Amino acid sequence: MDVTNTIELSILMPCLNEAETLAACIEKARLGIERSGLRGEILVADNGSQDASVQIAEELGARVIHVEKKGYGNALAGGIRAASGKWIVMGDADQSYDFSEADRFVEKFREGSELVMGCRLPSGGGRIKPGAMPFSHRWLGNPLFSQMARHMFAVPIHDIYCGLRGFTRELYDRLNLQCEGMEFATEMIIKASLNGARISEIPITLHPDGRQTQAPHLRTIRDGWRTLRFFLVLSPRWLFLAPGFLLVLFGLAGYGVALPGLQIAGITFDAHTLLFSSLAILMGYQSVLFAICAKTFAINEGLLPRDPQVDWFFKTIYLERGLAIGALALVAGLILLGAAVLQWKAVGFGHLDYAVTMRWAIPGATLTSLGFQTILSSFFVSILGMKRRP
Repeated sequence: MDVTNTIELSILMPCLNEAETLAACIEKARLGIERSGLRGEILVADNGSQDASVQIAEELGARVIHVEKKGYGNALAGGIRAASGKWIVMGDADQSYDFSEADRFVEKFREGSELVMGCRLPSGGGRIKPGAMPFSHRWLGNPLFSQMARHMFAVPIHDIYCGLRGFTRELYDRLNLQCEGMEFATEMIIKASLNGARISEIPITLHPDGRQTQAPHLRTIRDGWRTLRFFLVLSPRWLFLAPGFLLVLFGLAGYGVALPGLQIAGITFDAHTLLFSSLAILMGYQSVLFAICAKTFAINEGLLPRDPQVDWFFKTIYLERGLAIGALALVAGLILLGAAVLQWKAVGFGHLDYAVTMRWAIPGATLTSLGFQTILSSFFVSILGMKRRP
């Protein structure tokens, strides 16, 4: 009988020159497996260590997985592919996490959780020992990004950066994670939430980094920016759609006061207001189109799950309808531009009253541009949508 078939729990540690702390982590992981009452294994995903990490792991009975491609995400992905357990608990090998608590994660798995997140922050019941987390991470970066994740992706956790977590093999295979660096862990949480996975959270204690001769792998500014960038890339709604709608609304409001030439609180809204309003509408409409294209592409590439709203869009605004809407806007714009030319002709192609003429020319140019954009975008979105057909 193949003993790997009986393994239920895999404890995985990514490793890059962790000789100072790896032995203690492995011993705690062994204790965690014993407490769980399961048959388990300890895996060390080595990402090119130059110290004695590999030798220490092998001497202590851990299974070493050599991952040549650099990157935190690559190391974890390589280790997960080699894991035999149906439940996987992962954490850093720097002694900041207590792997002897693996049994607590197993309890959540038995209750039906697919992703079990540790929480170090007091807001989720966790505890951070003195010196275990920099001030900026504890009070600024981590709470801020965790709040953003809850708001943007409905992630039901308080500590998005916690490296100690557990997940089922089935969930991991379903998520199709693609990031190779530090974003791997964040991608897992966001995609799990977007895919409707059963997520739970348990409070844990964060201990100080046990390494004395090696600096932490985290880089505050770099990793913070990469997290923000990843949030925005996975959320076309917040990156493109919401700003686009706001710009369009702002532009329409400008048209509402500028076309009749209203005067409010001593301020006259005239042709110059129309020009700025048109700029806002054009930028906003372009941003909305980007949202549609980005969302469709992300779904097609497996970065995001299928969205009923996107499905509705493709059923409602198909190519021919988009072309018709674009053509109507284009024709309306050309008519308004033609009216401006006729006004010019009426004065013998001489000087014009720009306050009057621009009320025809600016909306005409705007509608013409919007119609042209709509026609081109209808073809482009239709091309993207081809992959969605069964």
